[in-house]
Amino acid sequence: MQNAKFKMQKKALLNFAFCILNFAFATCTPQSRFLERKVIVDGRVYRYRVWLPPRYTKLRRWPVILFLHGSGERGDDNLRSLTMGLPALLAHDPSRYRAVVVIPQCALNREWYGEMETQALAALDASVKEFRGDRRRIYLTGISMGGAGAWYFARHRGRWAAVVPVCGEVVRQKDDPFPLDPPPEIAQLLGTRDPYDALARAIGKTPVWIFHGADDPVIPADQSRRMFIALRAHHGNARYTEYPGVGHDAWDRAYGERELPRWLLTQRSVMRN
Repeated sequence: MQNAKFKMQKKALLNFAFCILNFAFATCTPQSRFLERKVIVDGRVYRYRVWLPPRYTKLRRWPVILFLHGSGERGDDNLRSLTMGLPALLAHDPSRYRAVVVIPQCALNREWYGEMETQALAALDASVKEFRGDRRRIYLTGISMGGAGAWYFARHRGRWAAVVPVCGEVVRQKDDPFPLDPPPEIAQLLGTRDPYDALARAIGKTPVWIFHGADDPVIPADQSRRMFIALRAHHGNARYTEYPGVGHDAWDRAYGERELPRWLLTQRSVMRN
């Protein structure tokens, strides 16, 4: 009787081990890839991409990066968003960033605020849940228009472990108005006497590494310089890298920085979102 019971227990343990191995192999991705996903916001469907790093597996929790593209990648094809910045680097050098990367797409004639912010954060939250994201290691980055979006999203200070704006604008040029009125929370920040100071207060001590080309003819480097000064004035955790002789497309240099992946992925948020 005891021998039969032992055999049953052994069989159960073997079955359990077999199930674990099956789960591990089924959820392990030997190569990186861009997956297609969608999220619904106010009845509208938004498609987005999720990049899984090599050897991704659901047996562990992963850091998650939200990437916001620039104005030239807007649309609804779920493809242009992969052509510039971090996704382009990941396509040819997948080993540099060992993280899940969420890549929403902003609609034409819109920017990263209001409903576009809502759909991006909804895509992020869905991806954290589906791909076992570590909620203490959620990172935010963007280029150009997406760099501006990164600055505005950064006001949700408890959500991010670190923020990396690349050639991002904070204060709009007078001849470049918003396509739609920004929501009250952003309008209030930008309507203050010193928007850089107000945004720095909102960001607090969230780690920020700023990148900009010194000769940027589209978004002056002074935007990033002033944000860096404002963050440091409030004892923020800020770094600034400016590339002499580089124009607007500073993102290849920024995401190619040897130290950036290590710095970024070692940051942890104090608060859980």
